[in-house]
This record gives sequence, C-alpha cells and structure tokens, in this order.
Amino acid sequence: MKTLPRLPVARLATLAATVMLAACTTTPPTSSPTLAAGQQATVNGTVVSVDTTPWTYDGSAVVKIAATNGQVDVHLPARWNLCKAPPPDDVQALKAGDRVQATGTVTGDGALVVCENAEHVLRKVP
Repeated sequence: MKTLPRLPVARLATLAATVMLAACTTTPPTSSPTLAAGQQATVNGTVVSVDTTPWTYDGSAVVKIAATNGQVDVHLPARWNLCKAPPPDDVQALKAGDRVQATGTVTGDGALVVCENAEHVLRKVP
C-alpha cells in the first residue's frame, strides 16, 4: 500500500482553512442598517408620494420616503387625538421631491408610525 506524500495534503489543508476563513469574513454594510421592528428610528429622505385617502375611512395616511436604506413608508394616523405626537404641519402641502425627516416607531413590515411618543414627528427640512 502506497502512502501519499504529506506535503500536498498539508497544502490542501492550508488552502481549505484559508477558504473557510475567507468565507467567514464580513464587510461593513454600505448603507444604513435596516430598521428593526419595535424600535424608535429617525429617517431622512425625499418624499416619493403622499396618500391621504386612507384618512377618509379612519386609516393612516402614507408618505413614502426615499431614504439611504431604501424606501420607507411613514404612517400618519387619522385620529391625532389618540397620539402623543403633535400632528404634522400641512401634510397636504408635501409633494414629491420635498426633503423630510420622520421619527417614529418601526412596524413589522419596516414602516414608520408617527404617533406613539411626543418626540415623533414628520417635518420638512431644508
């Protein structure tokens, strides 16, 4: 029975270990981290669209914002008297291209709800 030389096996083991270590390395994300459900978050971005139609049937208006971590839907409840946050300025005046900042609670689907805390806000920024 012939044995294999140890040198090629050692090189193979070194190569395998190098490949495994390279697979385990990570690089830092290139964009903002994803929003985590239940957390408080602030998003800066540009308005993509504004839909206040849901207010007519007691739903939440939705302001879509293009942010660094993708598009974020900002929900504005119809019943501001049930919110701790002050009502936003003139939502009807917001238009695509406006720069805004939104602070709220992140929902399970990655949206942001402006309502729960007094610090929550949706406002235009220069």
